[in-house]
Amino acid sequence: MIAHEVKGWCPGALRPMMSGDGLVVRVRPFGGRLRRAQADGIASLASAHGNGLVDVSSRGNLQIRGVSPENHPVLIEGLKLMGLIDPTPEVESRRNILVTPFWEPSDETETLAAMLTDALAAADAPELPGKFGFAVDTAGAPVLQDASSDIRLENDANGQLILVAEGMTSGKRVTAANAIAEAIALARWFVVNAGDVTRMKKLVAKGVVPDGATTPRNMVRFAPAPGYTSCGALVGLAFGQMRVETLSTLANHGALRLTPWRLILVENTSELPNVDGIITDPTDPFLRITACTGAPSCPQALGETRILSKNLAPYLGANQTLHVSGCTKGCANPHTAPLTVTAEANGYALIRDGNAGDTPEYSGLSPDDLKDHL
Repeated sequence: MIAHEVKGWCPGALRPMMSGDGLVVRVRPFGGRLRRAQADGIASLASAHGNGLVDVSSRGNLQIRGVSPENHPVLIEGLKLMGLIDPTPEVESRRNILVTPFWEPSDETETLAAMLTDALAAADAPELPGKFGFAVDTAGAPVLQDASSDIRLENDANGQLILVAEGMTSGKRVTAANAIAEAIALARWFVVNAGDVTRMKKLVAKGVVPDGATTPRNMVRFAPAPGYTSCGALVGLAFGQMRVETLSTLANHGALRLTPWRLILVENTSELPNVDGIITDPTDPFLRITACTGAPSCPQALGETRILSKNLAPYLGANQTLHVSGCTKGCANPHTAPLTVTAEANGYALIRDGNAGDTPEYSGLSPDDLKDHL
């Protein structure tokens, strides 16, 4: 089996990651929201200093692709002028915060996210693993429970705020006044008890759990899809990627709230005109396909993924979901999927009810062969 390099950290703006098409510069919007001018500014910068492609990551961030090392400093200066850069790479690395896109000015979400941002920027903030993250999921019933996070603020079935260590079915009752202090204390508890574990769920699975988690969680399954909400319009992106022209056009219609679902919420919008590059049909098969960048953009990928995914889309059943991975790492979807296609040195493997590195049902398949096995 080919050994693939596992970075163990996520790219940032101040600490970008080199890929096959240049540096990946990840912009982490404060509070999960971009003002119209910020979104339009990112589009301009990505056009001038990148390859014109922008990704929405599974952590609700924007990734500017194709940036050269020479252009990176100028790009950072532009982002800094828009208030999108943390003071240091260390602060940026800690600020892994997912925010529910459905918050209203009347709830505590916006305030809690801002307070958590300040706490993670403090000089005495705990030093956390690179992929360790937080979720502020406090606008009604939780919607981020399937998204990657380690420490969660969410509401229980009675609408009361609880603090949750990922992997647990119960949480600790907190208030808006002490929630952030308790979240930071839980992060410190993790650092003390983690040993060689880098994610909360793995620590909990070992039977190491924090005290005080006695309130049952409101475990709900949220199915995100394009459509209109009380906060604005949710629109989808095939593979979570768009051209800068699409980003700029969306910014013309409202501020943008990013999600971990390859969807963007355009604030206060009840009707969108036809925008090239977005998905508004909740039955579109591209919403049920996850694909990494693949070759040649990723140097570790053994095969192309995006064109293959487009060719396979018409063959998906109405309820089928598909993950296409350029290698066995499965970066685009580390979880189990009903159908997974993994690029190999001699073709593609098909895995059912597994992940990209599991034993395949078929190996060495051509793109045409795959159509017959979905």
